[in-house]
Amino acid sequence: MTAASQEWALVVSPAPRAVDDIIADPDPGDGDGDGHERRPGPKARSKWLTGSVDDPAAQVVAAVFDQAEHRDPTHRRYWVVLVDGARHQLDLINAEAERRGVKVHIVIDLIHVLEYLWDAAWCLHEAGDPAAEAFVARHARTILGGGAEQVAAALQTAARAARLKKKRRKGIDDAIGYLRNKAQYLRYDTALERGWPIATGIIEGVCRHLVKDRLDITGARWGLPGAEAVLKLRVLRANGDFDTYWSWHEKQEFARNHQARYRDQPILTA
Repeated sequence: MTAASQEWALVVSPAPRAVDDIIADPDPGDGDGDGHERRPGPKARSKWLTGSVDDPAAQVVAAVFDQAEHRDPTHRRYWVVLVDGARHQLDLINAEAERRGVKVHIVIDLIHVLEYLWDAAWCLHEAGDPAAEAFVARHARTILGGGAEQVAAALQTAARAARLKKKRRKGIDDAIGYLRNKAQYLRYDTALERGWPIATGIIEGVCRHLVKDRLDITGARWGLPGAEAVLKLRVLRANGDFDTYWSWHEKQEFARNHQARYRDQPILTA
């Protein structure tokens, strides 16, 4: 792989929320204002990270499932998988879940959905038009309520009403295709009700800290073995396992460089 594959496992306590806790209503009643005190989302704990620039994505996904099995061997908890929606990624996760006989609940990152909505908005609004923000908020709230197909139909109707030419409506067509193809992973109504996370901000932070802060520095040149070694060491530190690893590493080095080399030679003493 030429790009890093990073995954993580963590435990969260459920934090049920509603649509108003995520995106404010852009059309509040007269004099109502927002006025809604937003409930906080779930907090992550017991994070475990892994990543690779050399191993195939399937191997990295399997490692995360191994960690989840270790934490929940009887499959009594909800297994929630947050993704960006890449088809290959979804196929790997579903295949691994089926192989292990575990049910996973896949949720696509809300921010990726918002990006598609913004692209659709600019097909119908002039650049800088503040009405685009309200347009995105309305449709996003509908999606958060479980209405991905409803938004896809509304975008289709809006494009026809505006009589947009094919090139001009690309953002809308892309959004419609995304919402319809990924509808089963856009059940934010269920996720919010059960208190699950719906965005991958913590994953993006891990990508920056674990990978970019070291491997993407100016002037750095990496081969795969060196980059993989550095990434693995950063993972060990992030997971709090470095001291345990280093103790093991020193024993292995002693066995390789001393015991194996001098085992059959007499020991001289003064």
